[in-house]
Amino acid sequence: MTQREFYLERRRAEIPVFMKVLKALPAQKLDYKPHERSPSAEQLMWTLTKELGSCLDAATQYKAEWRTEPPPPFDEMLDLFERWSNELTDRVEKMDDASWNRVAKFYYNGKVVSEQPVGQFLWFILFDAIHHRGQLSAYLRPMGAKVPPIYGPSADSATMA
Repeated sequence: MTQREFYLERRRAEIPVFMKVLKALPAQKLDYKPHERSPSAEQLMWTLTKELGSCLDAATQYKAEWRTEPPPPFDEMLDLFERWSNELTDRVEKMDDASWNRVAKFYYNGKVVSEQPVGQFLWFILFDAIHHRGQLSAYLRPMGAKVPPIYGPSADSATMA
């Protein structure tokens, strides 16, 4: 199994888990954050979504730029996350080794901050997204929501619909 094939296997396994956590967020409480220095649930959800956009840009244009943009409404972010997740999986599935290994440039405020192979960047962002999903899952109970099963049952699993 190649790195690209393994990446696809993991993406396919992780997308439904991401969707469970994101759908568990109470849309009316997205301003929740556990500490003043912590990002809000809305900020985390928007970060996860924008990261997918950057991954798509890297996989298609071999460049991506991180921009500070206000988040759209909850339902739109949820739709974008799911759509971009599927588009990224489809795009990586069609990549050849040369595209997977091609160096892409990553910009912040108009300056190159990183140059690395697309595949390496996609793995980095997947790990970062899993980290942020963990943050969001820890926010759920204090927000009044149930924690869905992630890599196995949660204490709330029996009460999940």
